[in-house]
Amino acid sequence: MIKISRMKHLKIVVTLFVLSFAVSCGQQKKYITYKVQEGETLTSIAGKLDMTTKDLLRLNPNIGSELTADTEIFIPNKKGILRSDPKESVLVTNPTVKKDSIIDQLDPTEDLSEIYVMHKVAKGDTFYSLTRYYNVLQSDLLVLNPALKDGLKLGTTIKIKERVAGEKIQEIYKDTIALSEELKVALLLPFRAEVFDTLSATDIFKDRLANIITDFYLGAEIAIDSLQKQGVMAKMQVFDTGDRNTKINTLLNERSLKEMDVIIGPLYSDELERVAGAVNAPVVYPVFSGSQSSFSKSKIVKTAPDKNLYTEKLLSHMIKNYRNENIIIVGDSTATSMIKVKQLSTFLKQHDSIDVVHEIVPHNGYIAQERLLKVMKVDTTHIENWVLIASQNKVIASDVVNSLISFPEPEKAKDGEEQAPKINYAVKAFSFENGSLFSMVNHNKLAHIGFTYVSDRFMDESAIRARVFNKQYLKKNKALPSDDAIRGFDVTYDVVMRMASGDQLNSTYKKGISYRLQAKFDFHKRMFGLTENRGLYLLEYQPDLSVIRLDD
Repeated sequence: MIKISRMKHLKIVVTLFVLSFAVSCGQQKKYITYKVQEGETLTSIAGKLDMTTKDLLRLNPNIGSELTADTEIFIPNKKGILRSDPKESVLVTNPTVKKDSIIDQLDPTEDLSEIYVMHKVAKGDTFYSLTRYYNVLQSDLLVLNPALKDGLKLGTTIKIKERVAGEKIQEIYKDTIALSEELKVALLLPFRAEVFDTLSATDIFKDRLANIITDFYLGAEIAIDSLQKQGVMAKMQVFDTGDRNTKINTLLNERSLKEMDVIIGPLYSDELERVAGAVNAPVVYPVFSGSQSSFSKSKIVKTAPDKNLYTEKLLSHMIKNYRNENIIIVGDSTATSMIKVKQLSTFLKQHDSIDVVHEIVPHNGYIAQERLLKVMKVDTTHIENWVLIASQNKVIASDVVNSLISFPEPEKAKDGEEQAPKINYAVKAFSFENGSLFSMVNHNKLAHIGFTYVSDRFMDESAIRARVFNKQYLKKNKALPSDDAIRGFDVTYDVVMRMASGDQLNSTYKKGISYRLQAKFDFHKRMFGLTENRGLYLLEYQPDLSVIRLDD
């Protein structure tokens, strides 16, 4: 032991969405935006609206006392008080509006929530946490809330973004430190110290597993350090589980392990089940395993989403954003792939508007560009071609991308004939994952086709929190963190921070989603079963090679 102190229902859903959208569009808005004209003041605008300046300020809590031309503010939508002009909106005096129509009980949060997603600033909120959770830019927040130039102020309510019909904003988990007792955290990893005892560091780190567990541990160590500096009393003990099924029984007999408040690990799935059946504490599985779908013990917390959730997320996005695009699904020659292509096609065609889905699999191990062109629609039709790459074959994936970015030139015109124009195709490619599948593909090519995929990790390298972590890790370990190190930080930080609230771990999962450096933790507990994370990102390549997170 090492011790270290630190689809049928789909149609109904779509129908309900359309109905809710129609209803919301049919309702008259109580408040509308008005662009301030040159020379206007709060007092003059309030006078034209037959309301007090104080009431107007209450409706627009984030504007200053002095208005500048072209500033947009909210005003009551009173008939006859706004005259449309070809160039601008103009307020006019309306003698029909009575003095008693002044808004005496105006609640700007309640009223503006019909138009904007609103957020009340709480302790611990930062620009980073708000932009990461709501998927907006800090500059967007400043445009909507000019007063934020002076920073976030506790208790104030701010506008986040315009509300979209049918959009569901899930609750964000608020980190709170309330527990006054020390948290005992166990980290179970297969360091295999006895095996590597006689080897040099160079030989040890030729082993991929050795790299993974070492980096994971170093990230977890920084998480504990960070939590302790914030006032969380946490003590981490690290246990070497050795080679598979060699030491786990011995460790389970140790009293110290059974006294832990939470256990992170072990990495081997069969050992995890054994630990979860022998202890009372939550047992957190920190990585993804192909066998994790078979986990059954109720104490287990899966931190990596199951692969079927990747498929659900991407298909949901495609259906939600479908506007008569031409859909093509590409698979490979394996039986598994061909079955999946059929299943995907059938699922998509359950959508009321999708009648045709083209299915393409290789001939003789190859997909000729001509076969793609045969089912694609040209850009002159103003229809985008959506190509879903459902193959797990790197060569097929690479060939398809290459075919989508290089279309054949027209044949040269003969003497006296007019040169034929080049045929253009509007293309967007999708995949359930990125990772190693597209490792053979140049990022410029992915950016060219707006490549969109699902991932369980997304990190804004420019964010202050990310820069601080990278700096801490580099200073301590003389190297930049790997994805495994970031994973170690995220998993450890999230579980310990939630337990520091003083609540039971499972009860914190009902209080919202948490975003850490890379990971999104959206935990759901199965009835009489384990807890699983469904937190996934939908990411899209941009022309400048950056990758952005799409609203989901």
